Amino acid sequence: MDVSNLLAAQASKFQSVTVEKDTPLDVDAGFLTVTDLNPIDEDSYRSNLEEYLKSTARDGIQALVAALYELPTESSVDGPFTKLPPPTTQLPRAKPLPKPKPPTKWERFAAAKGIQKKRRDRKVWDEEKQDWVNRWGRDGKNKDTEDQWIHEVKANADVDFDPVQAARDERKSRVAKNERQATAQSEREQRKTELDKTLAATRTSTASMGKFDKKLEGDKKIRGVKRKFDPTEMSAEKEKQASLAVLSQLDGDAKRAKIDKGAGDDVVNVRKAIRAVSKGKGGVVLGREPRKNSKDSGKSKRGKR
Repeated sequence: MDVSNLLAAQASKFQSVTVEKDTPLDVDAGFLTVTDLNPIDEDSYRSNLEEYLKSTARDGIQALVAALYELPTESSVDGPFTKLPPPTTQLPRAKPLPKPKPPTKWERFAAAKGIQKKRRDRKVWDEEKQDWVNRWGRDGKNKDTEDQWIHEVKANADVDFDPVQAARDERKSRVAKNERQATAQSEREQRKTELDKTLAATRTSTASMGKFDKKLEGDKKIRGVKRKFDPTEMSAEKEKQASLAVLSQLDGDAKRAKIDKGAGDDVVNVRKAIRAVSKGKGGVVLGREPRKNSKDSGKSKRGKR
């Protein structure tokens, strides 16, 4: 029985894992991208577009998968994995590289003196306990002098001298000193910020906004608010919305001006007027006072007659 036709039909369903083209595909495993520089087959493209796109995409994915399988793999609990190599495609940046910031005055001083910034750990090693303990706070290392069972006292010390209390007072004074220094530092920073704001306001208080003023040595450039401009090209819908927003604002201003014009100077705060006339007694008392005055005026007139 000849089964060659069946085998050929079955093999035609599965394409080769090797992608062969006139121009080899450019595979960048670092970015997981494939670039096909071969010209488009115009006949296949026009006859069956969907099939041509599927075939081109299949070739690119097959080349990428083959490149990934060539990379060294490592085994793990989740299965084998591989580390991607560095990308070979150079992508352009949207903006230029940021310029390095110049060192500050303190950084220059520290570099000249060889000072290195070191952050103190919260835990220190205790040789007696053979364990890590807190540097400050509860059961801190700074309280060892207070908690030790024997203290050395000077020969000329007072009779009522308490070494534990003296060590505690010294520690409290150091804490208070640190707090005073921190408060003074924050106050200096606040004054400096206010002074910078005042200086910036005075430099822009001239008619030219400080453009033609003489600049002193070391003056920093004032950083103003960046103006934001709309793009020169926009869609018709966005342009329509912007125009309607301007018209609605003009309509609102016109309505407010009309209301203000119609109100005039005849509008009186009635509550304030009543309070002023009645001397704070209220409208009820103000309503009763004319009646009393009218009765008194009538009696006085009858008496004169």
